[in-house]
Amino acid sequence: MTFQYSRSFAHQLDEQDTLKEFRQWFHFPTNAVGEDQLYFCGNSLGLQPRTAKQALDAELEDWAKHGVEGHFHGKNPWFHYHKFLTQHSAEIVGAREHEVVVMNQLTVNLHLLMVSFYRPTASRYKIIMEAGAFPSDMYAIESQVKFHGFEYDKAVIELKPRDGEHTLRNADILDAIEQHKDELALVFFSGVQYYTGQLFNIKQITEKAHSVGAIAGFDLAHAAGMLTYNCTIGM
Repeated sequence: MTFQYSRSFAHQLDEQDTLKEFRQWFHFPTNAVGEDQLYFCGNSLGLQPRTAKQALDAELEDWAKHGVEGHFHGKNPWFHYHKFLTQHSAEIVGAREHEVVVMNQLTVNLHLLMVSFYRPTASRYKIIMEAGAFPSDMYAIESQVKFHGFEYDKAVIELKPRDGEHTLRNADILDAIEQHKDELALVFFSGVQYYTGQLFNIKQITEKAHSVGAIAGFDLAHAAGMLTYNCTIGM
């Protein structure tokens, strides 16, 4: 099939899509005349599943009925919620079940990871990350850097796309790691850039970071559920 830049060709591809039936499972925002919008922001915030409200209402009903006892006597006892979600979470991110746990809030988890793995020294303390990363990620990085007594501008290297370009070249990321290898403690990226939708080469970035003695970490909040990873991500 020869690609055609037209709405009719797009509709033709939609009809051939083996996953097209899933479309009806989600709410679509509408335009001024009530038509479904074409939604391309899954890299930032996905569409709401039609079952989401039902699932939330069920938990609210358990809360109303049981109060604190909902931890043990609700339909899905909250005390064990992380266990209920383990299998599907592992499938989504391409990991083994014993490698994942659903817990806390994103920024809290980033702090917990950096407390464990960001161990800067006087000579190896720098962090390489994408410029314009998700705001909470940048705040967490800034907090950790200052907590360890470093100035943000000196410790954090923000990589930007080249002039006139909108995404980072993988080669530029790898070159930056090589350039700062003697001072580098952490390479921290998202899996998918929340604003541009760029998918970063996690495997190559991780391998390059490890080759210079640095740790690699990735925030996959905007990638999990949107993409399936078939690789091992090492901290």
